[in-house]
Amino acid sequence: MIVIGAGVGGLACAVRLAAGGARVTVLEAHGAVGGKMRTLPSPAGPVDAGPTVMTMKAVFEELFAAAGTRLADHVTLVPENVLARHWWPDGSRLDLDADPAVSAAAVRAFAGPKAEAQFRRFSAHAAKLFNAFDAPMMQAPSPAVPALARAALLQPASLPALLPGRTLAGALRAAFDDPRLRQLFGRYATYVGGSPLESPALLALIWQAEAAGVWRVEGGMHRLASALADLIRGRGGEIRLNAPVAGIDLRDGAVRGVTLSDGTAIAAERVVYAGDPRALAQGRLGPALTGLLPKKATEPRSLSAHVLAFAAEPKGPRAAELVHHNLIFGRDPASEFRDLAAGRPPADPTLYICAQDRGGGAAPAPGALERFEIIMNGPPTDRSATDPDEEGDACLRRILAVLEAAGLTFDPAPSRATLTTPAGFDRLFPGSAGSLYGRSPHGMMAALARPRATTAVRGLFLAGGGCHPGAGIPMAALSGKHAAEAIAMGRTSTSPSRPMAMRGGMSTGSARTAAAPSR
Repeated sequence: MIVIGAGVGGLACAVRLAAGGARVTVLEAHGAVGGKMRTLPSPAGPVDAGPTVMTMKAVFEELFAAAGTRLADHVTLVPENVLARHWWPDGSRLDLDADPAVSAAAVRAFAGPKAEAQFRRFSAHAAKLFNAFDAPMMQAPSPAVPALARAALLQPASLPALLPGRTLAGALRAAFDDPRLRQLFGRYATYVGGSPLESPALLALIWQAEAAGVWRVEGGMHRLASALADLIRGRGGEIRLNAPVAGIDLRDGAVRGVTLSDGTAIAAERVVYAGDPRALAQGRLGPALTGLLPKKATEPRSLSAHVLAFAAEPKGPRAAELVHHNLIFGRDPASEFRDLAAGRPPADPTLYICAQDRGGGAAPAPGALERFEIIMNGPPTDRSATDPDEEGDACLRRILAVLEAAGLTFDPAPSRATLTTPAGFDRLFPGSAGSLYGRSPHGMMAALARPRATTAVRGLFLAGGGCHPGAGIPMAALSGKHAAEAIAMGRTSTSPSRPMAMRGGMSTGSARTAAAPSR
C-alpha cells in the first residue's frame, strides 16, 4: 500500500491503514513530514509557517484512538482563552474569547448592547449550521444533495444560508449593523481560501468550529505531524522522505504501482494520492490521469498567501499587546477582495500575526527573540501578471508598512528570505498554482464539486485538503479517514491478496525514516 504525500491527509490515512494491519509506505517529496504544516528555521528555533492552531480536536482524538492510543499521550495541547485579538485602523480593539459570555460582553463594550444581541444570534445560528451539516457533509465520505436537504429541513433556520446567490457577506450585512463585525466574521471565508463576497453564507459555520475551542500544540504545530509519523512507524509502516513520485503506474485501467523521480519502480495494487488533485489533472503523475477529474473538481483556484516566518524582537506600541492570534484589519475589506479577484496582491490588506511564543498569555522577557508568522492573502500564481520576485519584494514592503502604521515593528526586520510567496508555494507543491486550499469555495455547489476518496481508476484513492471535505487540518484528517475506510471496504479491490511492494527499489530500510526494513 502506497501513500503519496505526508501532509495531514496522507498521514491520517496511513495511520488508519497501518493500525488496521496494512503494509504501508508513505512517500514524501520533501525532507520533513507535514506538508503545508511546515516550519522554517530561525535563531529562536523552528517557526510555524503553516497552520498555527488546532480546532475540532475531536477529529484528532478519534484518529489517535483508531490507532489504539490517546492524542494526549503524544502531543501537549494548550487551550487558548483568547481566540483572537483584532485591531482596526480607527484604533478600536476586540478580543474574542473561548468563553461565549466573555466574548458577548466584549462585543457589548466594543459596539453596544444591540451588537451584543446580534453577536449572540449569529453565534447561535453558526452553531446550528455546524451541527446540521457536520454529519451529512464533513463526516460523510460522499455527501449528496438529498441528505443535505434533509439536514436543512430539520433545521429550518439554516435554509436562508443555502439559497442560491446568498453570500457570506450578504448574510453578515443582515446579521450585524457594525461594519467592523461584518469585516471580522467575513474573514472566516479566507480560512478555506475564499472571499466573503463570493463564498456561500453556509461558511458562517466556520465561526462555530473556532468558537468551540482553539488549542495550541506545545512546541509548534509540526509536533502533531511528527506524532502521526511516529504512529505509522510504530505500527510497522515506513515513511520515505526526499522521495518524489514521478508517476502512478497503470495497467488495464488499474493501479500497478508508482515510479519515483530516480526511476525506482514500486509495485502496489492500492495507491493513495494525498497531493493537490490539480497535479493529476495537469498530467504531473502521468498522462493517463489527466482526464480522471472534471475541471470543476479543481477549478477555480482558492487564494494563496504571502507568509513571513521569522524571529525578532517586537517593538512599538502594539508589541506588549500581542497574543497568540492577532488580526490587523485593513480599512476597506471590499477593496482587498476586489484586488485578489483581479489577481493582484491587496493594496489595503488584513494581516494575520501569530506570535508563536505568546500562547496562553505568556510574555517573553524583554529583548528576547520571539517567533512570528505573518500572513497576507494573495491570488494564485496563474492569475498574477507580475514578476514573482518583484512582487515578493513589493509585498514585503507593504506588509512592513501596514505593521508600522499599526504600531508594530521588528528588530531585526524580516528579510525577503523569510517570505514565501504564491510562486514559492507553487514550487513547494507543484500543480497547485500556489493555492493553499485547493479548489475555491465560491459558489453554492463548490463543496460538492471537490474530488472524493474513490476514483474511476481501480486501486487509486485521493486524500488531502484539495479533496472532500476541504481545507484545514481537521478536514484534511477527515479526508484521510474517508480514503482509509474506502480501502478497507474494498470498493475498488481487484484482488483478494494484500498489495505488496515489488522486490528492489524499497528493499532497504532507512535509519532516518524507518524503524525496520520495508516489506
